Amino acid sequence: MRNVCMIVSFDGTAYYGFQTQPGGNTIQDHIEEGLHDLTGEKLKVLGSGRTDAGVHARRQIFNFHTESLIPIERWCMALNGRLPDDIVVTHAFEVPLGFHARHSAKQKTYRYCINANQFPDLFQRHTQLHHPGKLHVLSMREALTSLVGTHDFTSFASRHSTKVNHVRTIYHAEIQLDTSMCRPGEPRDQGLITLYITGNGFLQHMVRIIVGTLLQVGEGKKKPSELQTILEAKDRAKAGPTAESKGLMLWDVLYDFTEEFPSPKEHSL
Repeated sequence: MRNVCMIVSFDGTAYYGFQTQPGGNTIQDHIEEGLHDLTGEKLKVLGSGRTDAGVHARRQIFNFHTESLIPIERWCMALNGRLPDDIVVTHAFEVPLGFHARHSAKQKTYRYCINANQFPDLFQRHTQLHHPGKLHVLSMREALTSLVGTHDFTSFASRHSTKVNHVRTIYHAEIQLDTSMCRPGEPRDQGLITLYITGNGFLQHMVRIIVGTLLQVGEGKKKPSELQTILEAKDRAKAGPTAESKGLMLWDVLYDFTEEFPSPKEHSL
């Protein structure tokens, strides 16, 4: 028995998220179909976490157990030939049998992109939220500092969350502003506002609710200091709306490869 781990990137626009669900048409469905066609085995893919419909991934991690003897250097090309064009496996490596893509993960980083120019970017419209109204970025940055640390994030979790414990730790959060795509001399263009947030785990819709709340701060509808009050309230109604899924991307997943899980020998696309 082998435990094969892979890194996959995908444009989630056309899919109902990563994890298999009754309606089908998920990233996991397509990967498992491709693996079945490749190996003849009915394999179960274990992802590092689920993503909502329309959410993208730069580095989603998954693993599966297989009896296949396919050399590790052939997995990426062989599987990609059986996947849609908007799903691409970029790395494959063998890991110890005890490795689990979700349980073994130590940190996850998400990115959320807001296009604050007057007009949307035609070529990035599926991965950016277009917000042409003026945003006060410094206030958004100030508000974000309240979320760093270990907190109960009930106010920033979906009302449909099934998690008993809503305590999570945010290790790092920052907002970057890129004005390189602004039209010269056009005051209505503000640039690309990008949130990067790293934590030990995230609740359903958590990042999108954080973004929706930060947008209210940027619009002047909430003060930066209110983020602390919203956290302490543990009440979803106190936070802002859930931002659109298309601006969200699973950016990276970090593992602590120790003696229990030694560093894998990977093969890239």
